[in-house]
Amino acid sequence: MSAAETTIPETRNKGAVKGGAQGYVFQLAELDKIDAGKGYSTAFGAVVEGERTQVGLMNKARGTGARPHSHPNEQWNYVVKGRLRVHIEGEEDRIVGPGTLLYFPPNKVHATVALPDEDVVFFVVKDLSHGIVGMAADGTMAGPHYDAGFEPKG
Repeated sequence: MSAAETTIPETRNKGAVKGGAQGYVFQLAELDKIDAGKGYSTAFGAVVEGERTQVGLMNKARGTGARPHSHPNEQWNYVVKGRLRVHIEGEEDRIVGPGTLLYFPPNKVHATVALPDEDVVFFVVKDLSHGIVGMAADGTMAGPHYDAGFEPKG
């Protein structure tokens, strides 16, 4: 094979793995981890990109998480371990645990924070119209959320 034939296509997210070009079967827990919320969240984990979607197995340390943010791509999160405080613009804040599937529409402000009792692991799926990192709602990208700052209503 020539060097051109073995070149791996560039990924949208630096450090992500390119599905197809770098294989078809992945052990997510064993892949290198990237910062998936740089500037507003503590989320980190392995990211694999296909042609139209990106997926990841993300981690948030207990008591940490994301400040309110949005992104132009839609997002799904499936909670594998731990519990999250969840804020979605226009919805009542909630606490969710393993087995919960969350949907964040494009451009809707949202935030998730791990409760202080244990770390959180979640599986994320986003379309590739934008990278894995969004934009903090206040526009500052001043850093992640480090405490259980918003309380669920009710």
